[in-house]
Amino acid sequence: MKIKKSPLEGIKVLELARVLAGPWAGQILADLGAEVIKVESPLGDETRKWGEDSCKNNSSYFKCTNRGKSSFVANFKNKSELEMVQYLAKKADIIIENYKVDNLKKYKLDYKSIKKVNNNIIYCSITGFGQNGPLALLPGYDFIIQAMAGIMNITGEKDGPPIKPGVAYADIFTSLYSVIAIQSAMLSKEKSGLGSFIDMSLYDTQIAVLANQASTYLLNQEEPKRLGNIHPSIVPYQLFEVKNGDIVIACGNDQQFKSLCKAFKWNFANCEKFSNNKKRIQNRKDLVKKLSNNLKKYTKEKITKILQDAKVPVGTVNSVSQALNHIQTKSRKMIKSINGEKFVRTPILFDNLELNYKKIAPELGDSNKLIKKKILLNKFWE
Repeated sequence: MKIKKSPLEGIKVLELARVLAGPWAGQILADLGAEVIKVESPLGDETRKWGEDSCKNNSSYFKCTNRGKSSFVANFKNKSELEMVQYLAKKADIIIENYKVDNLKKYKLDYKSIKKVNNNIIYCSITGFGQNGPLALLPGYDFIIQAMAGIMNITGEKDGPPIKPGVAYADIFTSLYSVIAIQSAMLSKEKSGLGSFIDMSLYDTQIAVLANQASTYLLNQEEPKRLGNIHPSIVPYQLFEVKNGDIVIACGNDQQFKSLCKAFKWNFANCEKFSNNKKRIQNRKDLVKKLSNNLKKYTKEKITKILQDAKVPVGTVNSVSQALNHIQTKSRKMIKSINGEKFVRTPILFDNLELNYKKIAPELGDSNKLIKKKILLNKFWE
């Protein structure tokens, strides 16, 4: 049987990043087979101590974003330790860093300094606001970026306060775009032999993923508003309270709406004011009231069965535990385990390649002894 290889096997990544945006990108690269060395201060990445389970040294927060890496502790104020990090930077294929703009210059770990000794380096710099602009020197925090870049103002109930999503939305999207950029730079490097400097910004990313809400404003000069769990452009496409919980029905076109009504033997589809999506938007309040009153008679299990059979998009609102234990989650083998420690895998499957799940998140400085020994012999990453 032919052994499957990981797509980024042999790629060397130096991660000078902490918290989430940079480390999440590094973890994806590690899962794809790259060797990732995470450089930490003697105190370690602060997320090691986040959360109620931080007494275990490696908190669940830290573990969710640092799988597959090696930890190398270095005090940049110590000349010999800094020189070791500079050595790693010289040998790396990719560097990911999320320091504030220009903060690595004094350590000669900025792009211009590294390029002098590693001309084809792919250097990904992740900051809050990018390398230029009036806010470039400010630190970037996911919550602040969400507030400033529009997503919170369109999230939440119509008459309620702005709400942030339940995960670090801006950080994670920036990580994903960073990995896309890094892999694109790798392909370009194969053709040209040249490395790249990648300027990634949490703010830019959050603006970019405003998606249809941004285009609504840009093309129509209409200010998007909070609508709670309803869709601004499609009806019905929202949350409904039913007999034993909550359910989402998402009719993306007129035929699905007709199928919804037919499945429950409702005559709504025959009403002129509900005959197409534009009219349903105009008469949203009336239609939603009718649907809500009728759906409350059924359990979410019954509604799910009826609408799945009718090929109408439907889903129950699950808790995190329900989602992680769902039959679909299990059938897709989304939960993996290393030495008994469970985690959610990177959601990528290849037919001829495999991802690399061999190592849990590292203990602080777990690879210092080995890396220092090999650096002193000039044999690390040779």
